[in-house]
Amino acid sequence: MPRGEVDFQTIKAELVKFGNNNFIEVARKRAITEDRENIFISVSRGFFLPDGTKRFKSSLTVPDDEEVKEFVSKTLLEV
Repeated sequence: MPRGEVDFQTIKAELVKFGNNNFIEVARKRAITEDRENIFISVSRGFFLPDGTKRFKSSLTVPDDEEVKEFVSKTLLEV
């Protein structure tokens, strides 16, 4: 792997469709560099192209930390 390059791997992903052609995907991902690897949670919004291909519009990443994940999930339900 060339220096500075990051390889992303999806460990697990769940998707929910909404509206006409939209989706939200929540995934656990691994970012691997030459020096280290990091696991994080990704929440992405996207849409489907006419051929069914997923196209992503925006994304939010959250550290794979129990306290942070608990805060985010609890706060989403309360807002």
